[in-house]
Amino acid sequence: MHRQIAGKLTGPITKWIVLVVVVIAAAGFGSFAGKLLDVQDNEISSWLPESAESTQAIERLDAFQDPNDMGTTVVYYNEDGLTEAQLAAIEEHAAEIDDIEGVTDVLTPARAQEAGIPMPYVSEDGQVAKLDFTINRGDEVWYEMPDVAEDIRELTETDGVEVYVAGAGGQTADQAAAFEGFEGRLLLITLLAVILILLVSYRSPILWFLPIVTAVMGLGISMGLLYFLAKYAGLTINGQTQFIMMVLVIGAGTDYALLLVARYREELRRHEDRHEAMAFALHRAAPAILASAATVVVGLLCLMFAELNSTAGLGPANAVAIAVTFVVMVTLLPALLVIFGRWVFWPFVPHFGTEEPTASGLWARVGSSIEKRPRIVWIGTALVLGALCLGVFRLDTSGVPADEIYAGDEVDSVVGQELLNEHELVDASTPVQVVVRADEADAVAEAMTGIDGLDAPLPPFIDGDVALVQASLQTDSVSDLSKDAVLEVRDRVHAVSDDAQVTGWTALTMDIEEASERDNKVIIPIVLVAVLLILIVLLRTLLAPLLLIGTVVLSFGAALGISGLVFDFIFGLNHVDPGFPLFAFVFLVALGIDYNIFLMTRVREETVNHGTRKGSLIALSSTGGVITSAGFVLAATFAMLATMPMTFALQIGTTIALGVLLDTMIVRSVLVTAINLDLGGRIWWPSRLDRPGASVDSSGGEPEREKVPALD
Repeated sequence: MHRQIAGKLTGPITKWIVLVVVVIAAAGFGSFAGKLLDVQDNEISSWLPESAESTQAIERLDAFQDPNDMGTTVVYYNEDGLTEAQLAAIEEHAAEIDDIEGVTDVLTPARAQEAGIPMPYVSEDGQVAKLDFTINRGDEVWYEMPDVAEDIRELTETDGVEVYVAGAGGQTADQAAAFEGFEGRLLLITLLAVILILLVSYRSPILWFLPIVTAVMGLGISMGLLYFLAKYAGLTINGQTQFIMMVLVIGAGTDYALLLVARYREELRRHEDRHEAMAFALHRAAPAILASAATVVVGLLCLMFAELNSTAGLGPANAVAIAVTFVVMVTLLPALLVIFGRWVFWPFVPHFGTEEPTASGLWARVGSSIEKRPRIVWIGTALVLGALCLGVFRLDTSGVPADEIYAGDEVDSVVGQELLNEHELVDASTPVQVVVRADEADAVAEAMTGIDGLDAPLPPFIDGDVALVQASLQTDSVSDLSKDAVLEVRDRVHAVSDDAQVTGWTALTMDIEEASERDNKVIIPIVLVAVLLILIVLLRTLLAPLLLIGTVVLSFGAALGISGLVFDFIFGLNHVDPGFPLFAFVFLVALGIDYNIFLMTRVREETVNHGTRKGSLIALSSTGGVITSAGFVLAATFAMLATMPMTFALQIGTTIALGVLLDTMIVRSVLVTAINLDLGGRIWWPSRLDRPGASVDSSGGEPEREKVPALD
């Protein structure tokens, strides 16, 4: 059936129909792409594990606080000590901050003293003072906090004093500022990187334009469709999902384009009519592209089993985007290629009847070298990759400390928090909160007394039959001391009351880390099984898929190992988010297996006429260049994430880029090819594709070409 579809999509008339349909879809959906930001859900609930204690406690806090309330701390620092005039200026600032929309509960050193609040607002050495307030801007707080923080910096500017906006509000402002406007910059630098690689790969000043236009149209349609799904179907999309989607669609879409264009160029040398050449090319390449896209889609959909909402939400949105990209790439791109004709390859135009240059190129020579001693090659390669896996022990998955969240220059919230910690001032914006029945509040408050790293609890707040007990942490909310304090709070209050639930910034962080660890253990095996099943269906065999899965897992381990060394000894950022291994695994396995799919589908095709060993060499020489180009494209697109000022983006971009290059240059070209050459026809067990008695043409001639249905 796909042979018939391939013939119909690329006919002299239908190519124009395809072009018009896709352009209309791109114009329609693309007009809503810019609105995707409006339906993003960056509320804390869109990131949290639903079953976690801290998440459930937040739902009970509505009686005591608005969920959009955000504690913020302004930190004042003078190395020589704050003067009386400077302390007086802080009190004057409070009156101006009071007038900012959504601000309540402004506390300064003087106001805190008048209210009888026991915690200090000026350090003992007199170098640091703080001002606390709560801000509520509703659902727009994520987008508005950078502007609020900048306004506060301006009105608190004091001669001789360094001022930093910290606390939960400061962290939100810095994170939002890091993402603000970055979607456009990320898309631009990603496209520029891809264009450069395509220019080198195609050696044509024209051809690169068609894959780029097609990929951008696919991205526009995807974003427009996701806007409607988020607005009307309840699909959750946040900032993390959107920036990953941009690089994923451009990278994967360009990969599919490279494979199709390479096969089309081959067929142009065999067919005088370009429509017929594209029909054969699409018929041959589409199954591999479909399998590749299906692997990514299924891998992403497996994320729906995640307990962490931010992880579970990322999967469906990106799966939709990849599915749309696949459809656009196998419809619009073939139509554009046959519309433009052979000249689009200028100056290296593939004329009918000319020799295929890949038969004697670099990868043909690599294959010949491996052919001499394939067993030694694959065993040696596997041992080297295994040794690289040891670098994973340099990774610390306990979470990223506050001072490492941002790559590069330190930001206000980090510097301010460090000053508070160094000068033993409590950050009241991130207290430990316990929700409990009102009749058990006093017992819970007593149980929270005397815990290291925790101030004495405030008197319980009571609303009907529910009470809130809270106490301030004495150090950074994500420090080991704070986490230990929360663990002890949970142990103590659970012993007092079965109804007590502990939440707060630290508790949320701990529950997210626990959910991430659980997701790693559950989802990684699910993804492996799903990808294995796709390979079994595609290759119609069992041993080859098992070996391919093994090589990808080995490649993943080596990529993590190299990353551990790079993060530690080059970046100085060896702490990673607990969810980092899962993200890296899903993208590396789903994307890395693509190159094995591209290679092995060609091996299977050539095996029918040449046998496995010769078919493997033909496949390597034919696909080597295009797969290498595809690997560089995908690595470059994900490497662009490293330009973001967030450590997580730097780390995930670096790891995926390294892993993709490893898959492209070593695993696919050396390891898999060597295994194929060593095992020969046994690779297809239990299939008899290349076994005694199977029908195989060993003459070495060109594979017989099927007849494609008549073109329009």
